[in-house]
This record gives sequence, C-alpha cells and structure tokens, in this order.
Amino acid sequence: MSNGNGSGGNVSRDEQLTVVHLMRHGEVHNPDGVLYGRRPGYHLSELGRQMADRVADHLEKRDITHVVASPLERAQETAAPVAKSHGLDLATDPRLIEAANVFEGKTFGVGDGALRKPDNWKHLTNPFRPSWGEPYIEQVVRMMGALDAAKEAARGHEAVCVSHQLPIWIVRSFVERRRLWHDPRKRQCTLASLTSFTYRGDTIVSVGYSEPARDLVPAHLLAGAKPVKGKSKAFGA
Repeated sequence: MSNGNGSGGNVSRDEQLTVVHLMRHGEVHNPDGVLYGRRPGYHLSELGRQMADRVADHLEKRDITHVVASPLERAQETAAPVAKSHGLDLATDPRLIEAANVFEGKTFGVGDGALRKPDNWKHLTNPFRPSWGEPYIEQVVRMMGALDAAKEAARGHEAVCVSHQLPIWIVRSFVERRRLWHDPRKRQCTLASLTSFTYRGDTIVSVGYSEPARDLVPAHLLAGAKPVKGKSKAFGA
C-alpha cells in the first residue's frame, strides 16, 4: 500500500513524507478598492472563481486527503473546488485567517489612499512589529499551528490550506529564516498561488512555490509589479 509519496506503507512515521500546500485565495470582487482584511461579505469575482477552478484542475491527480480554509468567504470559495475534486469535506481553521489590520475598510489607491491622511500616521511608527496590525510573530505562531494540524490530518499524503497573502508570506519567511519585516510589493505570493511545505516526519525539509493560475492574474497584482494609479495590491490580501 502506498503512502502517497512514492514510498511503501512500511515507511516509519519519522520518515514519511507529507506535503502541505498553503494556497492563497483567488481574486475578490472589490470594485471600491477597500482593504477588506477580516471583514465579512467579500466574495470571489468571476475571475477569482476561474482561478480556483484552475488550481483544482492542477491538483486533481495529487494525493490530496485534507482540505481546510480560513473562515473568510473568499478562502472558503477558493478551497471548495479542490475539496470537491477529491471528494473531501472542506474543513475550517480560524488560524488561517487574514492578519488583523487597523486600516480595514479604508482605500489604498496610489495617490488617494489612507496613507495620505495624518490621522493614520500614528499607526505607521513601527514597521518591524508592525504597528498597524497583528504582530508578525503572532502570525507565525498561529500559521505554524495550522500547518502542523494539516500535516497531522494528511500524514503520508498531501493537504491544501487556503489562506491569505500576508500570513502565508510571513510563515514562509520564518521557515526560510528570513526577516519578517519586508516590502509588501515583493512578496512572492500571487493570487491562487501554492506555497508548498514538504515534511519528513515532523520536520519541514523543503519549501516550493508555484502559480498554476498565473496567466489569469492581472499584471498589476503580480509580485514586483509597479503601482498603477487607481489600482492597488494592498487590498488583494
């Protein structure tokens, strides 16, 4: 009997390979350009649904035995096609939720957003923590807990966890021993991307990254893209 990773069923628990894919949700319908954060009521756009379907097709032949998502609608809707294609129930883990942010509900368009308003500057005093939202280290703790839970649920197989850009990037940075504070424009975590953690036993031995729906992602939302007036990357988290 195979353990789903090319090894026999007699492989010891400490040697079993398990893959946990952290997937970012697809594009959200957000015509007003609001930083929606943890606010309810933000659903995938039609393009976002296409992205979710694309990734489900990409993963169709993989040994996925567990699918779990953030409680927010956009994450649940992104995870649903993956769960359906593998005949699995969709689980929810609140630890996969978006990072809290004091700017929720505000706009961040280039030249006309919240950062131009003096009343908001008090929240920008410490980019290393950061002072405007959930501390990076708290994101690491909860995301590592969610990864560990998914690894246990899919041990010897593969799991998909749908989350949000910042928590995914922060936990990847932690695992790869990079500093947690960073330039948000340079996050390698495009819409509907997969950041994949391979475990040998309980130890992460490699991290991979792929973009199965890259051709569907608007150019201004790709990592490293230059800001475009009237459009923003900040609210696509």
